[in-house]
Amino acid sequence: MLLAVLIANFEGNILVERFNGVPAEERLHWRSFLVKLGADNLKGVKNEELLVASHRSVYIVYTVLGDVSIFVVGKDEYDELALAEAIFVISSALKDVCGKPPTERLFLDKYGKICLCLDEIVWKGLLENTDKERIKRLVRLKPPTEF
Repeated sequence: MLLAVLIANFEGNILVERFNGVPAEERLHWRSFLVKLGADNLKGVKNEELLVASHRSVYIVYTVLGDVSIFVVGKDEYDELALAEAIFVISSALKDVCGKPPTERLFLDKYGKICLCLDEIVWKGLLENTDKERIKRLVRLKPPTEF
């Protein structure tokens, strides 16, 4: 299960988070742990260079993309390789939505569409869609048509 997808800026402010199957009382622990992990290890890391960690029998894969850091946490069948695929799809979707590796401002300007992409990629803790073109089709923001 994909337990969490978290996107933060370099100051440690969380821009987007999605938790699945994590009790509310543990979420604060995960937020602070992931932000500290990023602060300790992401300085000087190149765009999309993957880092891997393990904590409490779960796997964590994280990276930098532009001015944001992306963290994906999984357990059981979502080991480092599956999480690497998930983070690749997420970073690819972010670049597509923003048109380039995002600055924090650009990320916040495109926040709604980014959230839609995340919802299509990860659904109830499962990696749902990995095809770039399918994700683009699913998140097209069109006005509702009459029935």
